[in-house]
Amino acid sequence: MREDLRVAAYAVCVRDGQVLLARWVARDGTKRWTLPGGGMDHGEDPYDTVIREADEETGYAVEPTALLGVDSVTEDRSRRLGSRAAFHSLRLVYEARVTGGSLRHETNGSTDMAAWHPLEEVPDLERVALVDVGLTLWRERPANGHLTPSIAS
Repeated sequence: MREDLRVAAYAVCVRDGQVLLARWVARDGTKRWTLPGGGMDHGEDPYDTVIREADEETGYAVEPTALLGVDSVTEDRSRRLGSRAAFHSLRLVYEARVTGGSLRHETNGSTDMAAWHPLEEVPDLERVALVDVGLTLWRERPANGHLTPSIAS
């Protein structure tokens, strides 16, 4: 079985009791909220990745202020032409603050919308597990940057 690794960096931006999220559009058209961020380009530092991805997906310039932790997820996935892959997603989660820009939606990307959501309304949103992981890291700030398996996705 083929092994695939994807390394990505994401931002938890909380301001005035609201969190900034981007709406991810899956290949099947399903839409769910996620943290702004995405895959690293070859040779790119994850710090620079989160800055670039937040700008692409939300229109905001952000400054990462802390590395909150790392989320590591493995799963078997279908690939094109019916083959299977052992997929490993390694996600670096940063706390970040907005330093400039203005809210806008991404065009021709993996997300179609960005918005601020009140923290208390997040549990009611259609969202990916990474949102809960990121917010738990942000709230708990574990010293080792790792969540217990029951919390992690």
